Amino acid sequence: MSDQAIVLVIDDEVRSLETLQRMLSDEFQVLTANSAREAEELLEGEMVSAILCDQRMPEMTGVEFLITVRERWPDPVRMIISGYTESEDIIDGVNKAGIYQYITKPWEPDELLETVRGAVQLFNLQQDNQSANVEMKVATEGLKQVVAKKKSTLKNHFDFERIVRAVDSPMDEACKVAQKIADYDISVLLTGESGTGKELMARAIHYASGRADNAFVVENCGALPDELLESELFGCKKGAFTGAYQDRVGLFEKASGGTIFLDEIGETSPAFQVKLLRVLQEGEIRPLGAQITRKVDVRVIAATNRDLEEDARSGRFRRDLYYRLAAFPLHLPALRERPMDIPLIAKIILTEASNAFGKNVEGFSSKIMDCLSQYGWPGNVREMQNEIQRMVALCENNLLDEPCVPERLKQNCETPVVPILVEKGTLKDRVEVLERSIICQSLEQHQGNISQVAKELGLSRVGLRSKLQRYDIDKTDVL
Repeated sequence: MSDQAIVLVIDDEVRSLETLQRMLSDEFQVLTANSAREAEELLEGEMVSAILCDQRMPEMTGVEFLITVRERWPDPVRMIISGYTESEDIIDGVNKAGIYQYITKPWEPDELLETVRGAVQLFNLQQDNQSANVEMKVATEGLKQVVAKKKSTLKNHFDFERIVRAVDSPMDEACKVAQKIADYDISVLLTGESGTGKELMARAIHYASGRADNAFVVENCGALPDELLESELFGCKKGAFTGAYQDRVGLFEKASGGTIFLDEIGETSPAFQVKLLRVLQEGEIRPLGAQITRKVDVRVIAATNRDLEEDARSGRFRRDLYYRLAAFPLHLPALRERPMDIPLIAKIILTEASNAFGKNVEGFSSKIMDCLSQYGWPGNVREMQNEIQRMVALCENNLLDEPCVPERLKQNCETPVVPILVEKGTLKDRVEVLERSIICQSLEQHQGNISQVAKELGLSRVGLRSKLQRYDIDKTDVL
């Protein structure tokens, strides 16, 4: 079987057929027909790439014939040869018969050959495109199944049940409340210390909502200056600022239909707060350097370790933005406020660390578990994860025991890190006393090194300085 493309030539003049066949046969397999009926018989049995048809034939015109061909055999590329150039024929040829080229007599052999080559190339491209469409359709269905499976995995992984807590834990109550409001399209403000699981809670809310099939994106608002933060969230046009080398789609636009999690929202500047407020009010963003706005449909979940309500009252944070973000405020308790959860969380962290390090560490000695339960965990779950990973790395048997435990934790097993200094007052008052005492102790331990204290407590430097100011702590008085 020849690999040459098949070209069908139709003309009622024998000499014209012979001339065209002789000219084209070096590059193509040429079939000839001197009538429309004969041409149809050839089309029934051959895969024709291109048709070259004379306009003036006894039974019907070339255009009339190619209109029929277009309906029954739409794939071959169709061309007309005519000694006449009536505009009506040309219009009918292009519109009704889908003519690729209208060739007038007398034709130049080289030009005609080049035209047929182009027609065959077009046919091949069309066939490749059809194959690609079929393959793409199959691939798309497969991709849809893969994406659906991944979404299902994510929903299971970030289910509320994956937030580890005991039945009598205050975190259990927070999860029950979050489940109730998850499907309502309102903004949520998560408050609590660093390391209490605010991002995990935000993901659980998203995957329990009607937006679960769309994107969940995260931005730490305390980590970037205003201009870069605007670019990240709202997008930018090329050249909008130094370093904007190309157009960027912002996270709000990427999250449209889904949820955006704005962590450390309390660290944003007043200028940025104005721009964020507009997005929440109008439901539209304007990329840096752009002239027009774009509509977005995004649910906002924000988080902070600050007392944002107090900041709003004092004027440090815009009150109108606070009320927009805190349509539903939800506080996550610190780890020291839920000691009943510590054994459960510790065992899960131990299992994950053992698997990651290729070790067979099965559990904690009773003394070490008491030590973990008594420690104040100023850095919350994040600090516990770091400590247990260190212990697993040092452990030489299948039980975590005293030799693996850092001195800091041992000391606090014997003497609690922070005694409760206030016997009366609200839970908030008592927690604030505990928090102040922890910060003072850490400052003393690290000799006033703000960076080390912030790292140990799981805070940003800005967050730590804010707490020093809030609790009126002068590090020179502590040392």
